[in-house]
Amino acid sequence: MGKRILILQGHPDAHARHFCHALAEAYADAARSAGHTVETCEIAQIDFPLLRSKAEWDDGPTPESLKPVQEAILRAEHLVLFFPLWLGGMPALLKGFLEQVARPGFALSKMDGQGFPKKLLAGRSARLVVTMGMPALAYRFVFRAHSLKALERNILGFVGIAPIHETLIGMIEGDAKHRERWLVKLGRLGARGD
Repeated sequence: MGKRILILQGHPDAHARHFCHALAEAYADAARSAGHTVETCEIAQIDFPLLRSKAEWDDGPTPESLKPVQEAILRAEHLVLFFPLWLGGMPALLKGFLEQVARPGFALSKMDGQGFPKKLLAGRSARLVVTMGMPALAYRFVFRAHSLKALERNILGFVGIAPIHETLIGMIEGDAKHRERWLVKLGRLGARGD
């Protein structure tokens, strides 16, 4: 039986097609062909405000535009997040999205001062697909992939999502054969539901 997969497209440009989009489509097409159920969310197409205080995060209402995404997250067994590396981390729009979506009462229990909150999204796995202009090994070993570790540990892991796998794709502005090989690899991952 196939998995229920949610693809979160985190490229912030709503007006152009980028390599992140091609990768997500290769993954989704292969996953559907293999019998998985796939939903997609284009974060750049959603209008939502940024949070500006802890009080808003703790007790403010979730924007109506993000409630369908939260419902899709609850249905999913596996999340696949695509985004480009910008200034060493995820784009600001993606960070703002995660802050709005991963709220107390949805992603974790409300904090009552009695230890750590309960992880409400446990039972889901994730794959992070990150594109970048530099070599992926340089990001991982020279820059120590600090922002990726923070996303895995401090956001996804904090709400119970595990295991989390990474696909780092460097030198995306290189030759077309390099990009084509990655499209094939993402198709294989999609077929496996990984």
